[in-house]
Amino acid sequence: MPRQPALERLGRFAVRRRRWVLLAAALLTVVTAVLGAGALSALSLSRIDAPGSESDRAAEILDQQFHTGTPNLVFLLTAKQGTVDDPAARAEGTRFTDVLAAQIGVAEAGSYWSRGDSPALRGNDSRQALVLARVPGEVNEARARVGELAAQFSGETAGFRIEAGGQDVVFREIGAQARTDFLRAEIIVIPLVLVLLMLLYRRITLAFLTLGIGVFAIVGTLSLLRGVAAFTDVSTFAANIALVMGLALGVDYCLFVIARFREELGRGAEVGDAVVTAVRTAGRTVLFSGITVAASLLALLLFPLSFLRSFGYAGAFVVLTALIGALVILPAALATLGHRAARRTPAQTGTFWFRLSSAVMRRPVLTGGAALLLVVLVAAPVLGLRFGLPDARILPAEASSRITAEQVRQNFGQEESDALYLVAPAAEPGAFADYARRVSEVPGVAQVDSAAGSFQNGQSIPGGANERFTRDGGTYLTAIPTQSTLEGDVPAWVADVRAVPAPAEVLVGGSPAEMTDWRSSMTERIPLVLAVILLLTFAVLFLLTGSVLLPLKATVLNLLSIGLMFGVLVWVFQDGNLAGALGFTATGTLESSMPMLMFCVVYGLSMDYEVFIVSRIREEFLRTGDSTAAVPIGLQRSAPLVTAAAAVLAASFAVYTTGGVVYLKMIGLGMAVAVLVDATLIRGVLLPALMRLAGRANWWAPPALRRIHRRFGIEEAASAPPVQDRVPTG
Repeated sequence: MPRQPALERLGRFAVRRRRWVLLAAALLTVVTAVLGAGALSALSLSRIDAPGSESDRAAEILDQQFHTGTPNLVFLLTAKQGTVDDPAARAEGTRFTDVLAAQIGVAEAGSYWSRGDSPALRGNDSRQALVLARVPGEVNEARARVGELAAQFSGETAGFRIEAGGQDVVFREIGAQARTDFLRAEIIVIPLVLVLLMLLYRRITLAFLTLGIGVFAIVGTLSLLRGVAAFTDVSTFAANIALVMGLALGVDYCLFVIARFREELGRGAEVGDAVVTAVRTAGRTVLFSGITVAASLLALLLFPLSFLRSFGYAGAFVVLTALIGALVILPAALATLGHRAARRTPAQTGTFWFRLSSAVMRRPVLTGGAALLLVVLVAAPVLGLRFGLPDARILPAEASSRITAEQVRQNFGQEESDALYLVAPAAEPGAFADYARRVSEVPGVAQVDSAAGSFQNGQSIPGGANERFTRDGGTYLTAIPTQSTLEGDVPAWVADVRAVPAPAEVLVGGSPAEMTDWRSSMTERIPLVLAVILLLTFAVLFLLTGSVLLPLKATVLNLLSIGLMFGVLVWVFQDGNLAGALGFTATGTLESSMPMLMFCVVYGLSMDYEVFIVSRIREEFLRTGDSTAAVPIGLQRSAPLVTAAAAVLAASFAVYTTGGVVYLKMIGLGMAVAVLVDATLIRGVLLPALMRLAGRANWWAPPALRRIHRRFGIEEAASAPPVQDRVPTG
C-alpha cells in the first residue's frame, strides 16, 4: 500500500494517543510557564553598538588604553539660589562630584567644576550644571547599578535640586516601561481575544481551546527566549512580540484547523476521520504558513545587531510553538471533544465574500484599480520618510529621565554626554593642536576639548584638566555637538568630523558615532535581508501552488500592504498627526530599526493570509478545473477565517497604542492597520481582481519548475491530479 502522507500520520497519531498528547501538553505548558515567568527579568534593552565598526574599535581603545568612555549617567544640578559659580554652589558641586566618583561601580566622574568650568557643562542661565559619570560593565549589571546611583543621588540638597538622566537611565526606563506595557497588555488582550473567539465559535470550549494554544505559544516562546538570553542579549521588546504573535498565530492556525474539522463533520465524517482530514489539508496550509512567517522573521538574524536578532529568535520560537499547538495538541483535543465541537447551525453558503469577489471579478479593472488607488493614496506619505536617531522622547512625558533630558535640551546649547571621541592610540598630543582647532570649525561642533586645550570656532578658549586626554603614547579629543546638531542629520555631522584630515590615524567613537554606525550596519544588510525574505517566501509559495505567477502576485500585494503601513507611520509618528490622541511627541523622524522589524513581521503575516486563501482556491481549482469559479468559492471558505484572525490580531496590536513607549505605539497602530487592510481590501478585492485578469495563467510554470514541483511540492491529497496536467504549458 502507498505510504501515508506525513501530516496524515501525524493526525492519526494525535487521534490514537490523544490522552497522552493532552497530558504531555499540560505538563509542558506548566513547565514553560514557570520558565517563561522569569523571562522578563532576563531580557534587556541592549546598548546601541555595531560590532567591528569604527566606533566599536574606538570604544575598545578608550576603555583599554585611556580607561574612559562615553558617560552613561548624567546628573543635572539646579541651584536653588544664585548661580553654579557662587562659592557655596561651587564647593557643594565639587563635593558631589568627588562623592559620586568614589562610589562602587563608578569608573570616573567629571563635572562643570572639576573640568575647568567647561562652558559645555553649564546651562545658558548659569543656574544649572552637569555631572557626568561612567558605570562600565555588562549591560544588565551596569544598568542596575546606574538605577541604584540615580535613586541614591537624586533629590534635594542644601543648595541644589538634583535629577538623573543619561543614556543608560533612559534605556533602563524604556525597558521597565516595555515590561509594564507587556503585563498590562496581557491583562487586556487575553480576555479580549477570548470574547472574540466565543463570538466566532459560539462554543466556549473551542474558545478556551484556541486561547490555550495561543497561551502555549506565548509561554513556550518566553521560556525559549530566556534560554537564549543566557548566551546573548535579547531585547525586552521580544517579549511584546511573543505576546501578540503567539496569540495571532495560535488563533490563525486553530481557526483553520477547526473550521476544516467542522466542515468534515458537517459532511458526515467520523470524528477521527474528520481530525485526520483537517490535519492533512488545513494542517498543510498551516505548515506552509508557518514556514513563510518563520522565513520572514528569521531573516532578522542576518543583521549583526542584537536588538533586531532578538526578534528573529522570537519569530522562530513563536512559529515552532504555534505549529506544535495547532498540529499536535489541537487535533488531540478535537478528537476528545468530538461532536461537541461541531457547528450548532449549518454553515452559510451565500456569504458576503462570495458576492464581493464575484462582483470584483466581473469588473476587475475598475474595482482593482479603485482599490489600488486608495492604497497608493494612503501610502503616499512614505515618500517623505526621514530616518533619525532615538532620544528620551521615546518615553512618556512624565518619565524622570525624559524630564531631565528636556531640561538639558532647553537650557544647554550643547550636549557633552553625546560628544564624539576622536581617538589616536599612537600619536604625540602636541601634533593634534591644529587638528583640534580644525575640528572645532566643523559646523555643528560646539566645543573641542583636547590635551592641547579647548577650542570653539577655531579659537582657543579657557579650559583645564586636559591631562586626562593622554595616556601610554596616545591621545584623544572630544567634539561636543550643539543641541540643534543632535536634532538634525547626525550621520552627516559624524561624516563631516571624520572627514577632517588628521596627523595620525584617528578612530571616531562616542554616542553619535555609535548610533550612526549602528544604522549603517543595518542599512547595508537590508538588501540581503530583503532578497532572502523574497526568495524564501517565493520558494515556499511555489512549492504550495506549483505556480510562478501566484508567488509574484503575492509579493506585490504584500509590498502594497507594507507601503500602506509605512504611509500611516510617517503621517502619524513622523509628522505628528494624532500625537495628542495617542500621547506621544513627534520628532520629525522615524528610528530606522522599527520599520525594518515591522516590515519582516507584516510581510510574514501578509504571506500567512495569502497562503490560507490561495491554498483553498487551489484546492477548488484542483477539484473543478475552473480557474474563475475557484476564486470566489475559495474566498468564501477562507476569507471569513482570515478576516476573523486579522480582527483578533489587530485588536491585540491595538492595545499597544495605549502603552508608554513610542516604539510600541508604532508597532500597535502600524500593524493593526496593516493586517486589517491586508485581510480585507488587499485579499478581498485586489487578489480576486488580479487572479481574474491572469485567468488560467495563474497556475502556469515553465517545464523545469513543473518538474521541481512534482518532485518536491506537497499535495494535500494523494488523489489530487497535478495542477500542471490541467493547464496549458505554453
